[in-house]
Amino acid sequence: MQKTSDRAFRPDIEGLRAVAVLMVVVQHAGWQALSGGYVGVDVFFVLSGFLITGVLLRERLNNNSTSILKFYARRIRRILPAATLVLFGTVLASYHWLGFIRAHVIASDGEWVAFFAGNLRFALQGTQYLNAGAPPSPLQHYWSLAVEEQFYVVWPLLFLLIASRTQVTRLRVMLAATLGLVIAISFSWSVIQTPGNGTWAFFSPATRAWELATGALLAVAVPALTRLPVRSGQVMSWLGLAAVVGSGFILSANTVFPGYAVALPVMGSAMVVTGGTIAPGKGAEALLRYAPFQWIGKLSYSLYLWHWPLFTIAAERAGHPRPLIENLGWSVLAIALAFVTYHAIESPVRYWRVLTKRPVTSVAFGMCLVFASYALCRWEIRQHQARHHSVG
Repeated sequence: MQKTSDRAFRPDIEGLRAVAVLMVVVQHAGWQALSGGYVGVDVFFVLSGFLITGVLLRERLNNNSTSILKFYARRIRRILPAATLVLFGTVLASYHWLGFIRAHVIASDGEWVAFFAGNLRFALQGTQYLNAGAPPSPLQHYWSLAVEEQFYVVWPLLFLLIASRTQVTRLRVMLAATLGLVIAISFSWSVIQTPGNGTWAFFSPATRAWELATGALLAVAVPALTRLPVRSGQVMSWLGLAAVVGSGFILSANTVFPGYAVALPVMGSAMVVTGGTIAPGKGAEALLRYAPFQWIGKLSYSLYLWHWPLFTIAAERAGHPRPLIENLGWSVLAIALAFVTYHAIESPVRYWRVLTKRPVTSVAFGMCLVFASYALCRWEIRQHQARHHSVG
């Protein structure tokens, strides 16, 4: 059996992505039984930490170097093209269907989102993401991208600092110790802050860092994990999948979250990844590797981006929340848009030779996309303000 550490592709992770995004989409669509489906975002945090740290480690161990420029070039090609497309579409659709007053607010959100600071914007507004009284922003789901990118401003630099001052034989030990400290501090702060200031706890990178760091720790621990009995990995992966799915049914909009509660989906995700590391091809992977999970998993990022603007703009346009059956129809449209986005934008740009040849080209490209997003939002605000004043 091929060791997981040697596998270039993890079907169990791709399948778990599908589970995570479907939980988020179905919960946002209004299926009351899955009122805790928002935990799919926490699953993504763990998977992201695992995969990104795995890339950093392989580069360091194979080349004895860590290129921060290459790291950010990869992130830009992976994240920004689809995110920019959806931001453009959302802002333009808001002005077309929701009126310029409401659209101004959304475009102002977009100015923050463009610079991966949307989570700070929504926290400062005191947004209640899970049970908002006012209409939620169609860009509000970008908060999770902001948290990830804020984490990845710090973690690669910290990784490089540790790697440059540590012998290769002790690198994993030092990284594990550092990540363990991050996990302990961040989780403790989440538990402390959530009861008193749930909004900031929900959106803050300080309370969410431990989720990404948990995935990172698993990547560091791969050699140790592969020495564990295969049977334990099989059992662990099934229990982890049950914990992830079960948390969607157990938790709700009334749950004090993240706090202690977020540990259930985070630990469940970690168990699935750990199980797949110990017993590749077995356990929950036997289910998650089926084609429907793999197909949705491949589209999961674009699907996550598209579904929320469709739901929220449709609801605001109608003046009330749309029923589950109608939102499922919007979900089908979101899947179609995700399919087109993945094949026309996300995947081609990610591997476009013009960008992959030189990391600096990718970084310059990313900066152009960021400023283009900001410029669109600013232009729309000023254009409609000028038009309104001229009419008045």
